[in-house]
Amino acid sequence: MQDMVYKIKADFLKVLGHPVRLKLIEELKTGEKSVGDLVGKFKIGQSSTSRHLLALRHAGILTSRQEKTTVYYDIADHDIFNVLRPIAVMLRKKFKASEKMLKTLGKE
Repeated sequence: MQDMVYKIKADFLKVLGHPVRLKLIEELKTGEKSVGDLVGKFKIGQSSTSRHLLALRHAGILTSRQEKTTVYYDIADHDIFNVLRPIAVMLRKKFKASEKMLKTLGKE
């Protein structure tokens, strides 16, 4: 049973492990957007964008609705940013430490 829990968590994190998907999530932070809007914003092909959006929807991160021929996506639960925010904080700390180290290299 515990192994299944780890598998579910790993699969969820795997969905978040693509730069395009993270861009899409951040873009949708401000509200619902159509697939066409997202394609235009990021200059990524429609089929590729749709695949990433579908993966995020299957993971429960996004919701979608269709209005005539247009599909709109939105964040299903804004708590996803409670997952992403600490990662950004950790990366800032990491890069700050690297920056300090690089500055010391220039002093030799």
